[in-house]
Amino acid sequence: PRGPRNDPADRREERLFTRAGAIMRRQANGHYLPILDHLVRRGHVPAMLELAGLFSQDNDPADLGAMSRVGTAAWLYRRVWVRGGEEAQLAAQNLAMSRFNIGDLQGYRLWLQRAKALGDDDAGHELGHFETRLPHGAVHAIGRGRPWRRSER
Repeated sequence: PRGPRNDPADRREERLFTRAGAIMRRQANGHYLPILDHLVRRGHVPAMLELAGLFSQDNDPADLGAMSRVGTAAWLYRRVWVRGGEEAQLAAQNLAMSRFNIGDLQGYRLWLQRAKALGDDDAGHELGHFETRLPHGAVHAIGRGRPWRRSER
């Protein structure tokens, strides 16, 4: 991890990231993908998360790709997780949910444990109440659904 964000290069990266956000919200003209790609190559963590989110929306959001393949959403999330920090919790949580959505319960638990180790309380709660079947609607599509319990209604 890098030091405090008062270096001129860091301020430039923050300005570029803000500009990319404005372009995505259609508040400015330009192309945001080349900006995000540049920032990812420079190691800008918020840009990595944003680009991974865009990649996971374009394709099947459950399958983020292979972590060993450069440029996939899973690779970006893992890279953020390796760097640590506050954003690493979000990256681990996203990887855990994608593992669950493709039916990889072992990978789901592994990434929940990694998120918990970074201080994510929700991940710790999920691990404490781990269930292989859930009542939510999207889970039925992958064959892991169950009816709602009376206590959950």
